[in-house]
Amino acid sequence: MQSKTRPIQRFAAAASKCSAQAAVYGKCIVEDYNSVHKDKCVKEFVKLKDCYLAAAKGHK
Repeated sequence: MQSKTRPIQRFAAAASKCSAQAAVYGKCIVEDYNSVHKDKCVKEFVKLKDCYLAAAKGHK
């Protein structure tokens, strides 16, 4: 009997495949962290989100 994968385990597996995108997004946020605002790094965030979703889809 196979145990069910917990959501946090799926997220961790997906996140581990997106370290390059996470680094780019983090660098964008940290560039001027005193003036972070909505959509400041939207382009980088979308790439990171797309990577997570693609990695999570492939993990099922």
